[in-house]
Amino acid sequence: MKASPTIVRSVCPLDCPDTCALHITVADNRMVRVTGQRQHPITRGFACVKLAHYPERQHHPDRLLHPMKRIGAKGEGRFTPISWEEAIDDIAARLRQRIEQFGEQSILPYCYAGTMGLIQRDHPLAFFRALGAAELDQTICASTGSAGWESRYGPHKFSTPPESVRHARLIVLWGINAARSHSHLLPWIKEAKHRGARVIHIDPYRNETSHLADEHWPIVPGTDTALALALGGEILRLGGEDREYLARYASGLDQYRQACVQWPVERAAEYCGIAAERIRHLAQQMSRHRQTYIKIGYGMTRNEGGGNATSAIALLPALIGAWQHLGGGGGISTSGAFRLNTTRYSGMHLLRPGRRRVNQNQLGKALLSHSPRLSALFVFNSNPAVVAPDSSAVRQGLLREDLLTVVLEHFQTDTADYADYLLPATTFAEHADLYAAYGHYYLQWAEPILAPPGQCRPNSWFFQQLARQLGLHDPVFSMTTEELAADLLDTEHPFLAGISFEQLRARRSVRLNLPEPFLPYSRGSNFPDGKIRFSPPPQQVVFRDGIDEEFPLRLISPPGPFVLNTTMGNIESLLRASGSEPRVLMHPDDASRYGVRHGQRIGIRSRHGRIVRRVGITDTVRPGVVVALGQWWAKLAPDRRSLNELTSQELTDMGGGSLFGNPAVAVTAEPPC
Repeated sequence: MKASPTIVRSVCPLDCPDTCALHITVADNRMVRVTGQRQHPITRGFACVKLAHYPERQHHPDRLLHPMKRIGAKGEGRFTPISWEEAIDDIAARLRQRIEQFGEQSILPYCYAGTMGLIQRDHPLAFFRALGAAELDQTICASTGSAGWESRYGPHKFSTPPESVRHARLIVLWGINAARSHSHLLPWIKEAKHRGARVIHIDPYRNETSHLADEHWPIVPGTDTALALALGGEILRLGGEDREYLARYASGLDQYRQACVQWPVERAAEYCGIAAERIRHLAQQMSRHRQTYIKIGYGMTRNEGGGNATSAIALLPALIGAWQHLGGGGGISTSGAFRLNTTRYSGMHLLRPGRRRVNQNQLGKALLSHSPRLSALFVFNSNPAVVAPDSSAVRQGLLREDLLTVVLEHFQTDTADYADYLLPATTFAEHADLYAAYGHYYLQWAEPILAPPGQCRPNSWFFQQLARQLGLHDPVFSMTTEELAADLLDTEHPFLAGISFEQLRARRSVRLNLPEPFLPYSRGSNFPDGKIRFSPPPQQVVFRDGIDEEFPLRLISPPGPFVLNTTMGNIESLLRASGSEPRVLMHPDDASRYGVRHGQRIGIRSRHGRIVRRVGITDTVRPGVVVALGQWWAKLAPDRRSLNELTSQELTDMGGGSLFGNPAVAVTAEPPC
C-alpha cells in the first residue's frame, strides 16, 4: 500500500543568492514536487525553474550508488564496484605512500559550491588541514567582487536587505541578470516600480531582466569602471554628492575627484558604447534621489578589471549618501552578516604555517608543474574538468597516471571520468545541513527528508572515516552534523545573539539580529576608522587579451534560462528546453560580417583554444560580443569540449579571480575538424 504524500520543509542547496526555503512533496521515499515556502519572507512561494526539476535529478537513473575503482585508462570512465571499506583502505594506503614520497603538501582538495550547505561544503577541508595538505584558494567565483567591495567598505560584506528595495526610487542593476540568478529580488523591484521607481539595467546582453527595466544600457564588456567614474564625476559637477555624509564617513575624495576627471561623460560614452545624454540623465537622477539602489552582479567582475569595476560602482551609493535612506544603497553580497564561529568546523584551527597555496583558477598549471609536484587530487562539490579555466590544461593534468584522483559525486561527470576512485555522495535531501545566504539575512537549517539510495554517503562521513584511518584524532572528526552546527552558532556576535541551534532546528529559518530598519554603512565602513575608502581611486583596466583583427569579438558567459552551471547539467528536460546542445548568440551585423547563419554550428577560437557551438542570431546581443548561455557538461557538447577551452589561467586585478568574461575570440562559419 502506497503511503500518502507528505509535504516537508527543506532548503535549496544551489549556489544562488536566494537560498530558498522549500516545501518538498514526498511519497514512498521519492521527491515528487518542489515549491517555495509561501510563508518565508524571501522565498514567498516560488522556486526557480531549475529547482522545480530537482525531482528528476534526485531520482535520475544515472545516479551513482556504489563506490567504484577505475579499471580502464584515465578519461575512459570505466569502473568496477568496490565496498566502502576497500575504498577507504586503498585510498589511505595510497595517500601514505604519496606523503612519504612527496610530502603532505603534494595533496590538494578541489572543491567549491556544489552544495551551499556549510557542513557538506566546508567540513571536509578539516581533513586536509589536519593532514598538512596544500591549501586551495577558492577564487573561481566571488573573490574579485569581494576584494573590490571590501577595498572600499572593509571586511564583511553587507547589502541593503531585499525587503527594503521596495522603498527605492531609482534602481540600477549592473551586470546581473537577476531574473535568472537572483529571482527573489524581482518582486521587491516590481513593487518599487509600482511605487514609481525607475529601473536601469546595465548589461551587454538584453535579457529577461532587461524586459523588467525602464532602460537597458548595452555596455561594452569590461568598461564598467569608466562608466562608474563618469557618473561619479558628473554627480560631483552637479553638486549632487552628500557632503555632510562624506565629511563624516569618507576619505580620499580629492584623489577620487582626480580619477573622475579622467573620464568626462563624452569620453566614457564613446568608450562604453552608452549615449552621453543617458549618462548625464542618470547622474542627475542619482543626485536627486538619495533612495538609489545599485545591485552589482558577480558575472561583471570576471575579467581583468573586475575588481576595479566593482570598487568604482560600489562608491556611487556612498557618494550620494544613499546608505542613510530606506531603500537606498545596494550591494554585492549579504554574506558578511553571518558572523558564525568558523574556527573549527572546517579545520581552520589545524592550519599549519607556510603551507603551499594553489589558486583554483590555475589548476591546470598546478597539475602540470613538476616542482612542486601534486601527487593526489580530491574533488568534491565541483567539476573542474569543465568549470576550471583552460580546460585543455586541466584535462592534460588529469590524465597523469601518477596522480591519485578521488572524486565524490552524484553522477559520472566529465571530471569523474578521470577518477581512480569514484564515490557516491548524498544530495541535500539525504543529509542535514546549515545554510547561510548571500542575498538575504536568514539563517536556515534542513533535516534529511529521504533515505540515501544504494551506498551513498555524505562528504563529511567519508572524510571523517579517512581521517580516522590515517590516525587524525582531532575532536572535529568525531562531531556530528548537529554538533558542528551548534559549534558554528557558539558565538557572541550581536547579529547571532540568542540564536541557538535548538531554536534554529525548531524554526528552520531565523532572521539575523539586525537593526530594523537595517541601513548598512549608514554610519560608515567596517574599517577600524569607519571611513569609506575613495582612495586609491579605481582605474579603468585595459585588457591584455585585446580585441584585434585576429580576435575581433569579446565572449561573455551569463547564466542561461535553464542551464546555469554543471550541477543540473544532465537533466534531460532542462537540456531539451535549452535546445539539447550548448548555444551562443551573435548580433546580426557580426553574423553578416563573418558569414554565419542562424542555427548552424560554428567554430569559436581564442588565444587558448577552440570549440564548436550552435549559434543564434539576435539583436539582444550588442555588436562585437558573443554570448554563451550557461556552462554545459563537455561530454554533451557537439565537440565534447568545455566552454573553458577558450579561457585563460591568468587572474583578475583583485582577489585572484577568474577571467570567464574576458576572452577575445574569432568565429568561423565552418566549424574546425
